[in-house]
Amino acid sequence: MNVMPTNFERSNSKSVVTKTPLLNEGTVESKREEILEYFHKTFSLYESIFDCLVDDDAYYARANMLRHPLIFYYGHTAVFFINKLNVAKLINERIDPHLESTLAIGVDEMSWDDLNDAHYDWPTPAKVKAYRDKTRDIVDRFIKTYDFTLPITFDDPMWIIIMGIEHERIHLETSAVLVRELPLDKVKSHKIWSNICTETGAAPLNELIEVPGGEVAYGKDKSNPLYGWDNEFGHAEAVIKTFKASKYLVSNSEFLEFVEDDGYQTRSNWDDEGWHWVQYAKAEHPVYWTKDGSGYKYRSMLEEIDMPWNWPVDLNYLEAKAFCNWKSAKTGKSIRMPTEAEWYHLRGQTTDTDQPYWAKAPGNINLEYEMSPCPVDRHEFKDGFFDIIGNVWQWTETPIDGLEGYNVHPIYDDFSSPTFDGKHNLFKGGCWISTGNYSIKDSRYAFRRHFFQYSGLRYVEGEDIEKPVMN
Repeated sequence: MNVMPTNFERSNSKSVVTKTPLLNEGTVESKREEILEYFHKTFSLYESIFDCLVDDDAYYARANMLRHPLIFYYGHTAVFFINKLNVAKLINERIDPHLESTLAIGVDEMSWDDLNDAHYDWPTPAKVKAYRDKTRDIVDRFIKTYDFTLPITFDDPMWIIIMGIEHERIHLETSAVLVRELPLDKVKSHKIWSNICTETGAAPLNELIEVPGGEVAYGKDKSNPLYGWDNEFGHAEAVIKTFKASKYLVSNSEFLEFVEDDGYQTRSNWDDEGWHWVQYAKAEHPVYWTKDGSGYKYRSMLEEIDMPWNWPVDLNYLEAKAFCNWKSAKTGKSIRMPTEAEWYHLRGQTTDTDQPYWAKAPGNINLEYEMSPCPVDRHEFKDGFFDIIGNVWQWTETPIDGLEGYNVHPIYDDFSSPTFDGKHNLFKGGCWISTGNYSIKDSRYAFRRHFFQYSGLRYVEGEDIEKPVMN
């Protein structure tokens, strides 16, 4: 694997790159210090995303009409700490009950045609910052003084602290997406987040590589040394038939073929849900492409740049599925996205490392390179595949459900269960800004199919799979 030095590596900002802690090793005091450092770095890194906003008004701009404005997310992660510690009866302390109610619920994006016109009495950024400062002090004191033992397990009080940290890591990524959706006049350059990849050029020609079949098992048991959300625990196994998978993630250049072939206007490319979305959104090209005369520009998080044709395209599931349908029709092959089990099988065939065990990320993940995607042919794994993990998430054909043995966590009983509705599909592999639990192999995150993240597509040629039953 040949990886070029990056802007971020030259900046040597140790405050950005972290690894989720191992919860079964070391002494109590060393683990206490590690968790304390992980908490503060996470808390500060999260706040830095909001430093990209030009002024207070930008906190209230609706980056996405199906999501709350950024002021909600600025305070939500701090409120989460206080609410969960109170629910667990680990503290008996409130900072601002009104904020702890207002900023608690409303994270999951709505259906694409479910506009939310409700009025909210949002707090000022200064008020939220003061709340965050008080939360930081309370959590800092708790970590320093709480008497715990190792290993830290699913039922331990210190697990709630890790839960709060990993929850904020989730919103680091989702808030970065919302910042990306703001008008350019609402954002500004930043010493960390403006360090995007400068390596662009022509994209490589994609091809299919055979993946031998085999058996795959996935899911965690409670002895796993890493923090996990409840949907990760349990067991699943599958027999995988031989299939072929694309060597590269689909690049902007490869997806341009679909756009120029009237891909968004051709009804046969889309299933019913996708076609309704296309008509509603009036989509003609990927959301982060902007028309520039006869060509396109690319919207990164904080700026608009010349189209990086060799970077992965950003898509929702509906677009990814339409592309696969189009490619099937063009090639006469059965092209689709991988299932979750096939993705685990491919990952197992091509890499044996995982965060936090690697010395250096094998792909564009965990903020270890630039603050953006990068060329699809930079990070090579075994057997000729690239970007098995990192760069952008990879949509799968699999709607999320609990694994065999699934149990909710009593302190966060609505983290996973509401998504077991047939309307939330899993994506795998993480992206450049996936950190903490987001970047481990066992993570299982799912979003509504119209949802935009730093998510893209690796397609496979394989047997048809049963269409999920919609609720």
